[in-house]
Amino acid sequence: MDSIYIHGGITLQGQVRVQGSKNAVLPVMAATLLTEGTSIIRNCPRLKDVYHMQTLLESLGCVTARDKETLKIRATDVDILHASKGMPEDAVRGMRSSIILLGALLGRLGEVRVEYPGGCVIGERPIDIHIEALKKLNVHFEEKSYGLYAYSSELRGAEIGLAVPSVGATENLILAAVRALGTTVIRGAAREPEIATLCEYLAACGADITGIGSSTLVIQGTKELAGTDFEIPGDRIVAGTYLCACMATGGEVLLKEAPIRQMQETILTAERMGAVCQKTKEGLYVQVEERLQSPQKLITAPYPGFPTDMQSPFLPVLALAEGECFVEENIFENRFHIVPYLEAMGADIRQIDARHVRVRGTEELTGSPVSAKELRGGAALVIAGVAARGETVVDGCKFIERGYENICRDLRELGVRIYGV
Repeated sequence: MDSIYIHGGITLQGQVRVQGSKNAVLPVMAATLLTEGTSIIRNCPRLKDVYHMQTLLESLGCVTARDKETLKIRATDVDILHASKGMPEDAVRGMRSSIILLGALLGRLGEVRVEYPGGCVIGERPIDIHIEALKKLNVHFEEKSYGLYAYSSELRGAEIGLAVPSVGATENLILAAVRALGTTVIRGAAREPEIATLCEYLAACGADITGIGSSTLVIQGTKELAGTDFEIPGDRIVAGTYLCACMATGGEVLLKEAPIRQMQETILTAERMGAVCQKTKEGLYVQVEERLQSPQKLITAPYPGFPTDMQSPFLPVLALAEGECFVEENIFENRFHIVPYLEAMGADIRQIDARHVRVRGTEELTGSPVSAKELRGGAALVIAGVAARGETVVDGCKFIERGYENICRDLRELGVRIYGV
């Protein structure tokens, strides 16, 4: 799909099922490298990044099989011969999350060569913090023409303090530490729900991890991990995206299987603006009957704060809310690519610097040709098009497909006139 065509301005009605979490399934897939036997991963979303990771695992000797939303992975035959051949460059450069294979392969084989990862253009996202943290587990690094060569004669547990609660660095440390000799204590660990999901998967495989969900993780290394049957939770960012679509247009929707406990700050922000959000047995019910009020300030922060991945989807909502809001982005320094496009659609929005924008609410947006430059910004432009009067064409949909199984199908279920070509 290259472009999405939207005829906007329709109030949303209906229900849609929230797909499995992209940010949770990728580290779980990487963790299968540490196991013997077969893991069955249920509620696995059908996304480009997932297919990229599947390709990478197969290149390392894994056997995979997919049946609808169930993915089976057998990592029994992973060995240094497969790993030494290197992973497919297009798959590595196509996704940032390939870097978590660093910790998993160190845990499985004791050495790994990796290309520098790719992904969205939303900031520098250096991997220095990964490298410095893994060094404390007795990992050595050498820079090569292709990227990095990492090796360890023996992974050893250690006490590690992260100055920044990096999600990726925390994941890499967990993946390496579960196979290290002795005990590893990670202080200042990221607390995102995806970290807890990774730990829960590894615990189901036989790992000894305490402090799950907190900023201090204690991991007792073990030599053997078995495969397991595991279900991925719903995607909190996808659920938040469709919540924002309802907020931008008004109406009432049911987001089936939304992971409500993981969405507290997003839901609180929506409620402060005037949306009605109710937990039901099926998921999250959202109702918006009147024009929303600006929250005045929106500040991103590590979990459990307001998620950076929800900052872009909220911009078109703020553009239509009554009042003024200052948005502060504290996670990534290059996440306002959509500001000029929202301006072209009639939004009163001004970028102050790399980390701040001001948004004053306006009565309506007007459809316009726009272009996605990264994943969440692309989804935000779709939201703007759904709310705008007239037709909007969103190009650059390859980015959107990295995180949404079928955003057109899902929004059509809520009554939006939308299709992709």
